[in-house]
Amino acid sequence: VQLQASGGGLVQAGGSLRLSCAASGFTFDDYDIGWFRQAPGKEREGIGCINPGDGTTYYADSVKGRFTISRDNDKNMVYLQMDSLKPEDTAVYYCAADQVQHRIVVLTPEYWGQGTQVTVSS
Repeated sequence: VQLQASGGGLVQAGGSLRLSCAASGFTFDDYDIGWFRQAPGKEREGIGCINPGDGTTYYADSVKGRFTISRDNDKNMVYLQMDSLKPEDTAVYYCAADQVQHRIVVLTPEYWGQGTQVTVSS
């Protein structure tokens, strides 16, 4: 299983950023694909996930209405669109996969890749 996150960077508060996750090495439709983040000195925080098979999404309350997860099944890609970013969104963002529905958001996922840094300046 390989999950490669990209697209991080520095953005001002109120701005937007889109992260991409390239997934390979497993049957895309059989897993939830999603994101979690970890800021320095803080615990891992699940963000949300999508089921590539039917497109259903699930989000943590902290990002509902601001973050949107989508997928491109033809390319085995999942995206995290982040709008109205806040300084507290600053963290390393990780793409993850799990066969158990929604586990990415609430527990340590089955698989994850290298993260990408997102920094939101005030």
